[in-house]
Amino acid sequence: MLNLIANSLEINLSLLFGSADPDENYLSFIVKNTFSMFEKVTLLKDSETKDALCHIIGACATKYHYTEQSSASIMHLLHKYDFVVTHMADAVAFAEKKYADGTLACSLIREIGRTNPKSYVKDTTGAENIGRFLVELADRLPKLVSTNIGLLIPHFGGESYKIRNALIGVLGKLVAKAFKDVEGEVSAKSIRLQTKQAMLEILLERCRDVSAYTRSRVLQVWADLCEEHSVSIGLWNEVAAVAAGRLEDKSAIVRKSALNLLIMMLQHNPFGPQLRIASFQATLEQYKKKLNELEPVKLTDGMTDGVPSDNDSINGEGDVDNGNAEEITNYQPESLTDSLHTEQEIASKDSSVPDVGNVEQTRALVASLEAGLKFSECIAATMPTLLQLMASSSATDVENTILLLMRCRQFQIDGAEACLRKMLPLVFSQDKSIYEAVENAFVTIYIRKSPVETAKNLLNLAIDSNVGDQAALEFIVGALVSKGDISSIAISALWDFFCFNVNGTTAEQCRGALAIICMAAKSSSAILGSHLQDIIDIGFGRWAKVEPLLARTACIAIQRLSNEDKKKLVLSNGSRIFGILESLITGFGLPDNIWYAAADKAIDAVYILHPTPETLAADLVKKSLSSVFDGTSGDALQNDIASSNSIVLSTIQVVKLSRYLFVASHVAMNQLAYIESCVRKIQKQKGNKGKGDSEGTENAETQKDNGINAELGLAASEDAVLDTLAERAEKEIVCGSYSEKNLIGECAPFLSKLCRNFVLMQKYPILQASAMLALCRFMIIDAKFCDENLQLLFTVVENAPSEIVRSNCTIALGDLAVRFPNLLEPWTENMYARLKDPSVTVRKNAVLVLSHLILNDMMKVKGYINEMAVRVEDNDERISNLAKLFFHELSKKGSNPIYNLLPDILGKLSTQDLQKESFCNIMQFLIGSIKKDKQMESLVEKLCNRFSGVTDVLQWENISYCLSQLSFTEKGVKKLIESFKTYEHALSEDSVMDHFRNIINKGKKFAKPELKVCIEEFEEKLNKFHMEKKEQEVTARNAEIHRQRVGNMEGFVMAGNNGEESAESDIAEGVSDSEVIDTPVEGQTESSNDESTSKLVEPEESSGACSEVTEQEEETEIQSQRVNKKGASRSRVKKSNMKDVKVTLSATTQRVTRLRKKVEE
Repeated sequence: MLNLIANSLEINLSLLFGSADPDENYLSFIVKNTFSMFEKVTLLKDSETKDALCHIIGACATKYHYTEQSSASIMHLLHKYDFVVTHMADAVAFAEKKYADGTLACSLIREIGRTNPKSYVKDTTGAENIGRFLVELADRLPKLVSTNIGLLIPHFGGESYKIRNALIGVLGKLVAKAFKDVEGEVSAKSIRLQTKQAMLEILLERCRDVSAYTRSRVLQVWADLCEEHSVSIGLWNEVAAVAAGRLEDKSAIVRKSALNLLIMMLQHNPFGPQLRIASFQATLEQYKKKLNELEPVKLTDGMTDGVPSDNDSINGEGDVDNGNAEEITNYQPESLTDSLHTEQEIASKDSSVPDVGNVEQTRALVASLEAGLKFSECIAATMPTLLQLMASSSATDVENTILLLMRCRQFQIDGAEACLRKMLPLVFSQDKSIYEAVENAFVTIYIRKSPVETAKNLLNLAIDSNVGDQAALEFIVGALVSKGDISSIAISALWDFFCFNVNGTTAEQCRGALAIICMAAKSSSAILGSHLQDIIDIGFGRWAKVEPLLARTACIAIQRLSNEDKKKLVLSNGSRIFGILESLITGFGLPDNIWYAAADKAIDAVYILHPTPETLAADLVKKSLSSVFDGTSGDALQNDIASSNSIVLSTIQVVKLSRYLFVASHVAMNQLAYIESCVRKIQKQKGNKGKGDSEGTENAETQKDNGINAELGLAASEDAVLDTLAERAEKEIVCGSYSEKNLIGECAPFLSKLCRNFVLMQKYPILQASAMLALCRFMIIDAKFCDENLQLLFTVVENAPSEIVRSNCTIALGDLAVRFPNLLEPWTENMYARLKDPSVTVRKNAVLVLSHLILNDMMKVKGYINEMAVRVEDNDERISNLAKLFFHELSKKGSNPIYNLLPDILGKLSTQDLQKESFCNIMQFLIGSIKKDKQMESLVEKLCNRFSGVTDVLQWENISYCLSQLSFTEKGVKKLIESFKTYEHALSEDSVMDHFRNIINKGKKFAKPELKVCIEEFEEKLNKFHMEKKEQEVTARNAEIHRQRVGNMEGFVMAGNNGEESAESDIAEGVSDSEVIDTPVEGQTESSNDESTSKLVEPEESSGACSEVTEQEEETEIQSQRVNKKGASRSRVKKSNMKDVKVTLSATTQRVTRLRKKVEE
């Protein structure tokens, strides 16, 4: 039926209606019913029905000029239903293609352009549908939309980000599709190019849009354009720079789009499959020289001082104009030799540079190489940012960063390989998607089809990895072995490298192969069993001298043998292997920097393999001890060290003593672990026995005995006895028994005395490092020994000149706090003091230790947490990031402890010598970790209360700054207004007032009309109070100045009264000594002047002058001028009778009193 109606509209209806256009009622009836059918989703699912409806609308709107009514109906449907968007776009596109008339499309674009942008803010659904319609229309009719795009551009200034997103999508479609044809006149081409360039500039500008959704959308559009090769080389680097900058955007969706854009740009780059900077530079340099040869710079008539004239030119074919050709001969090299050398160099260079054609082609190639070099440098410059993104809390950031780095590695971008190494620790991430991304990247990079290549990649990775990377590598290798991604053939290839069966294998590669095999053995311990003899022969043989770390790796391999293989090794080669381990520990075959690591693993291997390890360990300690203290001279040396005598040790003695202390302390630690393992073994056997008895058949008598034992609590008493024995065994390691001390116990007091010999320790830093490490280990083992030496430990950790010693002691403090928390609790402040250490390493370890203790509830957050807050602004970026991570994790615990700690941190930071910027950054970061509105509201009240009793202006500024950083709600603003009395005294300061103004501006943004009125009244109140306080301050300052003046006048009067008593002696002596008379005596001598009236008026005038001066110094200057005048008048005084002098003095006193009253008034 619908097809019939649509077809009827194609015939000549003028014959039916008698006019050119059909009856309007007829068209209205058809169009109305057609649009009503568009509201039915089920009808539109049928393609024939939808095509017929589109045909009817196109015919009516275009052929029969029913455009305005159709446009209104389409706009109504678009605003109301989201499912009609694509169908309406199809109808409009059909009308344009069928009748070659874009009237309907233009009418719709014009209608959308005329709509007020503000109306889309409220109608979000309509805005989204209109936006989708515009994008669909641009995809179907790009040329028509491009000619009418000017109508839509004003909507970029609207508040609806959905419309802006749609317009960006429209511009992307137009750039990709609307300018492909190159036909037409030159002027038309120029206009089209200008239009396209304007669109591209808009897209670049929109990368800085205020909305994160719009910024993300425009980056997606750029990615689509790169994929469709619609971005020119000239614009390529500009887009790359924008994308690189957006990697640091605050929004995760923008960062994701930026990463995807860079991936797409690398994949579709026009510069080639290899983007190494060095290669580009070398190639570019060669072609620049070739270009200089093709167009040599010659001295011409038009050149003055090296500047060419406007007449110099090059024609289109790249040849020099004839007018300048004759000037070429003017240039001659300085000598023939130089000329020959130049020609030879050019010839040698030309042989490696292919000829690309004429000058223009060479110049284009040079420009392309320069653009490629710039692009490569731009991508390489993003590596530090990508490293930061790999540590992002957003999983999408990490996943897309790894994908980008993989693409960078594929194109050989500088620094990509090193960055990918940094992703290994991410295997410990709790986010499954991040772990999978790392695992997939690892498999892609290092696991090859060829087992030999796989083995070589893995062993090279093990060689170059640090301690942290090796732990991550061990984790991921174990997982891949379990999954089968690392096959048994690859393991066999690793054994070939270890056994030197591959030509060219080095000792370092041998060690790397064994390290990977040890990592794989953690998942499958049977891997090592087939090459036990090779491990012993190669790992501890002659190759261990070439590669010292090989012996350490072999010790690790022995530890990871299966239980059956361990027993087999002990039975077959027990004496040999233990002899090798003993010589490794007590011998001097390894260098010092390797020996400690190797001895560590060797002692561990002894305790794992030997059936009675304590006997062999005792022999190791004795042999190490005998190498240090040998005979009587050794006893004397030990006594000198213990008695703090000033002695001189040889280098060999220092090395031997350091090694002995290391062996003794490490044996003690392993003995402690061995005792605990024995206890666990006994408990496990007991549990297995009880489980077997319960599962088997028991006779009545056994059941009766077990019931009686349970009632009497004998089973519990057995556990108590076992715990007592274990505790006693642990104590005897260091302190020994009451009757006699054991081998380690003899070392403990000597070690304590040695560490107290600070003169000797400072003289030999290596010895101090080893001695303090041993002391810390002994303290971890025994509580009594720990208590006795805590003071010593904290003295060393504060005053030791070696940062290695302080760093080791800081780490040991963390272990001690876990094992003996009650002993360390009084020293909490000293532990926090390590955060202020001048050494970066010590501060970093202190942050790590305290973070571990606090986050795992092993230490309470005390009042010294402000020291950790200061580390947020540490000069070292690593420490700063660790401190920020600590507070970020702390904010996740419970109800966010930072909320309770913030006021205390604020108070303590205000009293520290911190820069203003650092304080603001710290507090802004801490406040940013508080998210709950209730906590924010409570903080408003807490911070306002801190104003009470505070008179320091700096603290006022700090508190008001923190208030301005809070996220205010309606309740928070009301609490701030209610607490006005607490901070009114601080409003006189301009800086405090500025922070309150910021708060008011924030409140106005979200306030409802009623609250807005209150905020405005509060603002008026603040401003009024601020002005009053300023006036009061000025008045108080003037009053203080006035009080000082009055005090000076009182002193003046007192001096006059005192002068009456000494007037006779002064007059008798004369006035020649007037220069040394103080100001208070002026009144005495001044009264003897014959011109008493004029002289008495002078002080009154001077006081009037003083009242206009605000500073005390100026007042003093005026008084000094008055002294000079009086001194001059005194020189003219004549002697008179004593009676006249007294009468004059009394008159002067009366007049000064009147003057004083006048001043007070």
